[in-house]
Parts: sequence; C-alpha cells; structure tokens
Amino acid sequence: MPPSTGLRARLRAELTSEIKDEARRQLAAEGAPALSLRAVTRELGMASSAIYRYFPSRDDLLTALIVDAYDAVGEAAEAADAVCRRDDYGARWRAMGLAVRAWSLANPHEYALVYGSPVPGYRAPEATIGPASRVTLVMARMIDEAARNGALLEPIGDADLPPLDVEVLVETRRLADLAFPHAPDEVVVRSVIAWTQLFGMISFELFGHFHQVIEQVGPVAERTLLETGRLIGIPPPHQVAPTSADMHGPVADRHEVDTADGTDEDFYLI
Repeated sequence: MPPSTGLRARLRAELTSEIKDEARRQLAAEGAPALSLRAVTRELGMASSAIYRYFPSRDDLLTALIVDAYDAVGEAAEAADAVCRRDDYGARWRAMGLAVRAWSLANPHEYALVYGSPVPGYRAPEATIGPASRVTLVMARMIDEAARNGALLEPIGDADLPPLDVEVLVETRRLADLAFPHAPDEVVVRSVIAWTQLFGMISFELFGHFHQVIEQVGPVAERTLLETGRLIGIPPPHQVAPTSADMHGPVADRHEVDTADGTDEDFYLI
C-alpha cells in the first residue's frame, strides 16, 4: 500500500530539513561558494539524482538557506520586541539590537551568507525580499509607532547639519512610505545610519576586525545601541533590565547598566 498523502508530505519535509542541515554544515566547513548538491547527497547517502526532486539547483538550495536565515534573525528581533512594554521605545530598540547580535554570534555562517560577501554567480530571487525585510521592518515599525505617538525626541545636532539633498529626500520618502510613514525625513535617514551601524559592528566582531583592538565587544555594542537610539530620537528606556538576549543568548556578553539613581537621561550618558 502506498504511503498516505500526509505521510509523504511529512517524509518530504523531514528530508528537506536534513538536506538543509547538511548544506549548513558545508557552509561552515567550506563556505557558500563551495556548496555542492553532489557533496550534500554524498554525505546523506542519497542517490545523486534524488536531491533534484527537492532542490533543482544549487541556487535553489542557497535560496532556501537564505530565506531561513532571514526568517530566523527576523523572528529573533520580533520575539525580543514582543516582551517589552509597548510604550518603552528605548527598551524595545535595545532589546531588538541585542537579539540581532546574539543571533548573529550564535549563527556566524548563516550571518555571513546573508550579510557577508555575495556568492559568485548567485542572484537572489524575489522570494528573498520579504524575509530579508522582516528584521528591518520590526525596527522601522517601532520607530514609526513612536513618531505617530509623539514620543520621539528632537535629534541631537539637527540644527548644525545642512538640509538633505533633493535626491536623498526622494529616496527617503520612498523608504518612509514602505516602513515608517509617520517619521520625519531626518528620522528616516538617521534610522538607516543606526541600522547599518548595528550590522557594521556585528560584522567587525564576527569577521575578526576587533582582534587586539576591542576584546570585550558587548559593552561597546550596548553603547552603540544607546548612541544610535539617541541619534534617531528614541527616548531612553524606562528602566534597564537584562533582556532574553542578554541572559539566554549562547554567546552574548553579560553586561548590565547601573540605573540606581533612577534618572532616565543618564542611560545615554554611561
């Protein structure tokens, strides 16, 4: 008797997961450019032709791994945001940033796949756009919510800067319409600066650029989030408490900020 439809679907899902797990092991050992369908089937003991029923090409397998990585880091940021008070925008910004860092340190090869050097010959299809936007949107929506509720502070140094160029304003409004329509143009630009600063610091940490320069990156990462939050105009947290990323992240630094004096303003001035 042939297996039922439900059983076939379950077996297919299990084998798909095994293929992706083996591909991730190859990513860790050889890097994305060396990923090979034949090598994956060899390690799994499959017939070389069998894998094509699951992933017709190496690029299809890479796309599946990329989508999984983007979804995972997005889910980490969403989960960190979900446990914070909705009106504590500073705590939400901090929690999401620390969660992204914790996921990245725990999954360096997946991070390198999606935020590192492009894989030669690979062109990401449209299927990756939604997952890639997930982590960005959770932060952008928080900033938009703060702007909509009138909670954003005046960005520091705004009066000392020249006005934005027309070309920049056009790009800024396009981005704002997609993610945070209530945010002023200057806030949108500063949010992009803050976002790229976070990933730049993570990349420096993962790829060894802090070696013999900064040994304890955790406190510097915390300070970076505080400064970039202030740059955007996000109000300081109501209180500073360890997040799930602090306490349960496999490689996150244990670093706490003392707020015994109870003054929110001091949070950005540690």
